[in-house]
Order: sequence, then structure tokens, then C-alpha cells
Amino acid sequence: MLEIRIMITSMETLTKQQKSDIRLIGKFVEVYCDGKHATAEKMAFPLPQDLGERRICRDCSDFLAYAVARRLKCPLESEKPSCKHCRIHCYARPQLAKVKEIMAYSGKKLMLRGRLDYIWHYFF
Repeated sequence: MLEIRIMITSMETLTKQQKSDIRLIGKFVEVYCDGKHATAEKMAFPLPQDLGERRICRDCSDFLAYAVARRLKCPLESEKPSCKHCRIHCYARPQLAKVKEIMAYSGKKLMLRGRLDYIWHYFF
């Protein structure tokens, strides 16, 4: 995991879409962690390029580092669709199942909290 964090912090400038996607997955993982791992010890996970930080447990931190690294290495940057509509899945099978679980759980929670802008991501 340390090598993933080093790679993330040493990346050059991020595109507007990369920043948006990283912020979004960070928020979704944080909501998921708060709901599913409420009793676990939380630590700060800094997102790259001053995109903020998320307070999440060790397991969610490992997953988020993986997700950010995969997003930064996306080969379809110029024509990037949303991940669920992508023809190339960057995640390995276990992480793909995990991100689907996280997105489903967090998307519903955020919409119930009044974040209607996430409806677009949830359905499209």
C-alpha cells in the first residue's frame, strides 16, 4: 500500500475529470465506511493534489488507495465513460465486487441525505 500512496502523491497534475472522480470515490468510500465500519478506528486518508482527506478505517483506506491508483492509470482518459459503462474494467474481480457494493450503499445514503446530484451517477 505504501508504494500506491507514493505513486499517488508523485503524480503530475490531474485533469478536471480525474479530480472529480477521485473526490467522488473518496466520498462514497467515506460514507460506506461510516455506515459499515462505524466501530473501527478511523485514520486520515489524504487524497492527491490537495483534494482533501477522508476519515476511514484501514480496510477502506487500502481499497481507496487501490481505486485512486486505478483511476490515475486509466487508459481511456480522453474518452472516459463512467466506470459502469466502461469497456475496460480496471479493477480485479474482488475489488470490482467491492466497488459495486460501495457505490450501491453510498449512492442510496447520499440521495436520502438530499444529495440529488448523485442521482445522475446512480442511474447513469
